[in-house]
Amino acid sequence: MFGLFKAKSTKLVSPVDGQLIELENVPDKVFSQKLVGDGIAVIPSSGTVVAPVTGVISRIFPTHHAFSITTSNGLEVMVHIGLDTVELQGEGFSCLKKEGDEVTVGTPIIRVDKEYLKSQGKEIITPMVVSSEKEITVEKHKVGIVREGEVLLEVKFS
Repeated sequence: MFGLFKAKSTKLVSPVDGQLIELENVPDKVFSQKLVGDGIAVIPSSGTVVAPVTGVISRIFPTHHAFSITTSNGLEVMVHIGLDTVELQGEGFSCLKKEGDEVTVGTPIIRVDKEYLKSQGKEIITPMVVSSEKEITVEKHKVGIVREGEVLLEVKFS
């Protein structure tokens, strides 16, 4: 009977290879103050951004600088590639999937020309944040250098 109330969880993996940083250290107050949700950020060393969870692509921004995936348990995970990259109007980004596509962990979603972003003066820090209408707890599992597909966070909810 008590098993009915057991907390559920979803693991999120790194969407890129790179250096992990705390969300609080992202030089953008929308992310650092967790105004859009809790999570983590990666300074990418790879140029392909993959799905950090299994679910449905619920949103790909028209400028291809960010996307969201909604999991079967209702979590929404947003990956935002770089800071102020919306200003590039899609230049430097190649979208590999579309809204409504079902994806599994590791599915390539967006290819990024990191050198172009840097040449335009944009930070390539890539925040990954979780939002939910449910009460959630985010547990961090990793620090330092990460590889695409490594578990970074576990989101627990009831």
